[in-house]
Amino acid sequence: MAQQANLQVASRTTRGKGAARSLRREGKVPGVIYGHGREAEPVTVDSSALTRMLVGISAGTTILDVTVDGRAPVKALIREIQRDSLRPADILHLDFYEVRVDEEITLAVPVRLVGVPDGVRNSGGVLDHVLRELEIEVLPSDIPEHVELDVTALTIGHSLFVRDIRIEKARIMNDPDTPICTVVAPRTEEAPAVVEEVATTEPELIRKPKAEDEDETETKA
Repeated sequence: MAQQANLQVASRTTRGKGAARSLRREGKVPGVIYGHGREAEPVTVDSSALTRMLVGISAGTTILDVTVDGRAPVKALIREIQRDSLRPADILHLDFYEVRVDEEITLAVPVRLVGVPDGVRNSGGVLDHVLRELEIEVLPSDIPEHVELDVTALTIGHSLFVRDIRIEKARIMNDPDTPICTVVAPRTEEAPAVVEEVATTEPELIRKPKAEDEDETETKA
């Protein structure tokens, strides 16, 4: 069942980067709401209210009742959240997409892996989570918050695929043969290569030892 939340927004007439920076300095986040052939409508959202709403919900799968300037609310999904690359907590812009309760929509839902695989627990393997989101078609009222996949029985070298998942009242759009996760064997450290030492021979000493030279000199004298 889809999560739901309420959000108050205000229409805006100013556009452009300069106007957006001014709004953010005032504690507001610029955004736009569009969908179903309606002209894109620029809006602003109170930054504090938005932050409070986002806590504890899955933004991409939550149906919002968006009220613009006190008008009748419209149901919408957050299609995109743009964040500051240096300060990810700061939201720069929002895209809202209006939905109809009787029309299917396409969206991505997160995949959560549940349990510890047999191959990890008993054989020291590593669980590789390959596909973290599924693309589905579903009515807004039936959007799942996430999809859970039990990986307890997976042994070394075995995988779970898109075809192994069933989502009630939704149609999965991904290729059925796409792997979602795999238990891979533990990596073995390669033994360092043995470098054979090449024996070296000292050059032969041609001249006589110094002591013998001195003895011979004394004899001749």
